[in-house]
Amino acid sequence: MSKLHVRKGDTVQVISGKDRGITGKVIEVYPESDRLIVEGVNRIKKHTRVGQNARGSKTGGIITTEAPIHVSNVMVVDPEDGRPTRVGYRKEKVEKRRPDGSTYESERSVRVSKRTGKDL
Repeated sequence: MSKLHVRKGDTVQVISGKDRGITGKVIEVYPESDRLIVEGVNRIKKHTRVGQNARGSKTGGIITTEAPIHVSNVMVVDPEDGRPTRVGYRKEKVEKRRPDGSTYESERSVRVSKRTGKDL
C-alpha cells in the first residue's frame, strides 16, 4: 500500500482532467487504489432502482454524486497563500510517555508545504 500526499479533510485543487482548476475538500481517501473523492468534483449521475423502505416511502431515481479521481490529478492547497503546492516531510522530535510513567524520545513526521515551508 502506497503512502499518499493527501488526507481526508485537506483542501485540494484539481490540476488535470475535465474539472481542472476546481478547489474542494477531500471527503474520502482510498489508498489501496490511489484514488480519492473531492467535494464537487467528478460528479456523475447514478440510476438507482425504485423501492420502498419499511415506512412505505419510495426511494430511487437519478442521484448525482461524486466519483473517485486519481491522486495524481490533485495538489494540496497551501493555507498560507491559497495556491497549490507540493508536500514535503520534516522529522520532529517528541517526548512520549510509557504506561509506567517513564518517558522516551521519539520522532514523528510532519507534513510541510514546499512553497512556503509552513506546516500543513
